[in-house]
Amino acid sequence: MHSHLSFENPPASPHEAVIETLERALRDRSHEFEAASVLVGAALNDDDADFVEHWCLQVGTRAVPGSPLLGLAGLCLGHTARRFGRLGDEALALVKSLASRAEADPTDVDGRALDGYDDVRSFLHLW
Repeated sequence: MHSHLSFENPPASPHEAVIETLERALRDRSHEFEAASVLVGAALNDDDADFVEHWCLQVGTRAVPGSPLLGLAGLCLGHTARRFGRLGDEALALVKSLASRAEADPTDVDGRALDGYDDVRSFLHLW
């Protein structure tokens, strides 16, 4: 019997659950896996662009160096740019900063930040 690993995009969670999960993970890294799932679910499926952008910013500015949530925040900002066609100035600065950090030191911010930066440039026609 073969088992195949498959990835399914997580659904959007209620905002209260997203906030609670992300705040918990920002205080205690043992909750990062669950936080990653709710952040991706929000970026891909939540219809409130401002909420998604706000929480990508929170994660991308508050997670500790080396946290996988940093690269994921950059990637999720790319998803947000693709889905909604816009990002605020603070989010644009963050996605660029995370990508620069990923290029300089992949142990600080993982390469998903570069993918997010590429998405932002592609979908928002910037830089």
